Amino acid sequence: MTNEPIGVLLMAMGGPDSLEAVGPYLNDVRGGRPTPPELIEEITERYRVTGGKSPVLAITKELAKRLEGRLNAAGAPRFNVYVGLRHWHPSIRETYQGIIKDGVRRLVGVCMAPQNSRMSVGAYIKKVEEAQAESAVPITFSYVSSWNAHPVFVRAVAANIRAALQKFPVEMRPRVPLIFTAHSLPARILRDDDPYPREVHGTVDAVVAVARPQTWRVAFQSQGRSSEPWLGPTVEETLDELHGLGHRHVLMAPIGFVSDHVEVLYDIDIEFKKLAADKGMQMERIPMLNATPPLVETLMDVITAHLKETGF
Repeated sequence: MTNEPIGVLLMAMGGPDSLEAVGPYLNDVRGGRPTPPELIEEITERYRVTGGKSPVLAITKELAKRLEGRLNAAGAPRFNVYVGLRHWHPSIRETYQGIIKDGVRRLVGVCMAPQNSRMSVGAYIKKVEEAQAESAVPITFSYVSSWNAHPVFVRAVAANIRAALQKFPVEMRPRVPLIFTAHSLPARILRDDDPYPREVHGTVDAVVAVARPQTWRVAFQSQGRSSEPWLGPTVEETLDELHGLGHRHVLMAPIGFVSDHVEVLYDIDIEFKKLAADKGMQMERIPMLNATPPLVETLMDVITAHLKETGF
């Protein structure tokens, strides 16, 4: 058994790989419920103006390649690193079938979302469990629940904040407020004491302790199109507040995401930037970690620590 590789499954939301795939992708996200044509058209346009497809798969594949090289450079045991998407291809189910064929019998899952939520991260784990139930081959599965305040991750975000502040006038840089954003979830998660809000604020607190901004806010973005309440405040509300306080510069720090994708490239870079400009505000955004060395090092440390803690 010691000669068998340990599998690492990087799990991401995913996105359409072409404009033609937007409709089927949205149907998958919506659990098979038909998507209104006007929504397909709107989301297709968002992908059209941000490159014609989601960059998530290419970024995560590059991250997996670099992580595998880094893990195996440390010596035994041997690691195989895979990518599985919750929505679209390669799906977690499809990747799991490949994992079995490769002879992997121990698998560690890591979600490409630093903050844990039973609703979001739990959905990834459910996909793996469904794939396990379909297979006659037993694989021992364990997963990293969160890595929201890992010091390498935190320092990398703080470094990106310092770099992005260079886009503002020199005299304004010490006073530019930060808006830390994470993806919103339905407010009903609060009734179940879901860890997500605490995990988001834990990331913010850790980054603030390193970056030490004078002013910062936490906002939730990309609320769903349903009538139920979602976590807030929204970015729009937060921009209104900062504008009312006299701020004319703002730096967005999407700490709930690690890679470029439509909710960063469109929601922030186009929609929120225009909203800020209409208020006479200069908005900039920190770069995402994507497949850079700090994220590789973070994941390597998270995985090796998990293996030691669990005796996996």
